[in-house]
Amino acid sequence: MSWLTEYVRPKIRTLLGRREVPDNLWVQCPACQQMLYHTELARNLKVCSHCGHHLRASAEERLAWTFDGGAYTRIELPKVPLDPLRFRDGKRYTDRLRDAREKTGLDDALAVAHGLVGGQKTVVAAMAFEFIGGSMGAAVGEGIVAAAKLAVLQEAALVIYTASGGARMMEGAVSLMQMPRTVIAAQMVKEAGLPFITVLTDPTTGGVTASFTMLGDVHIAEPNAEIGFAGARVIEQTVREKLPDGFQRAEYLYSHGIVDMVVRRQDLPLTLGRLIGLLRVKELPPLLEGPEEPPAQPAQPAAA
Repeated sequence: MSWLTEYVRPKIRTLLGRREVPDNLWVQCPACQQMLYHTELARNLKVCSHCGHHLRASAEERLAWTFDGGAYTRIELPKVPLDPLRFRDGKRYTDRLRDAREKTGLDDALAVAHGLVGGQKTVVAAMAFEFIGGSMGAAVGEGIVAAAKLAVLQEAALVIYTASGGARMMEGAVSLMQMPRTVIAAQMVKEAGLPFITVLTDPTTGGVTASFTMLGDVHIAEPNAEIGFAGARVIEQTVREKLPDGFQRAEYLYSHGIVDMVVRRQDLPLTLGRLIGLLRVKELPPLLEGPEEPPAQPAQPAAA
């Protein structure tokens, strides 16, 4: 060891002060493995600037990106029993809920807000995959019903961002009951003649896919989003066949007519605004036609 390392370097650190470097400055793209600077990634709406891969986003980010100018009003969702089955596996369900709430700042795996999208009144519900895998329990079911009621009350469109691993096993049959309840919620919006659009993000699977997700007037998917009911490995073991490349991905489902559009994240707000505007048109304008022919004149009697 020299006097430079023993004496000079500690003195310099003491004089200048040691700056702590945050651990989250860089994010690695799961598709191309490139390192992405976090501010650039946030500016690009969490889309990789190298390969275009859409990284997963939080429910709060979805709301901020969707509404005009990022302005919206959150609503408080109905309260439900925390642990109806007193479930426990590796840890108690109440402890899992507490940890997820502290980590995400959400009460459960859904956030609902209302505002303007493309100048149109809209209620947006965003599922939070960061909250116990976006699993659908009683709280999520109640939240979707509340979002549908608010849309009907305000005569607004309803947009739901889906991101879920399916039903929440810690709530058992209570979770499965949310499938028909969310279907009824979607029907309420449709019977009111209001637009209902679902945006399928990565991943959208299980009971969420099998309920309200596929009942929208328009189904939009983000690029390369995983969408399905059962997992690909389970399907392969059941049918005993090799599945095609890209199976259960957004582009594959689009080519087979399961989803209507695959839209980049940057284009979603504009696309949603246009769709809502089109779906809210009650009467189509008359077809353009040529000038009407003048009515035939009655025949004049011949002069005597």
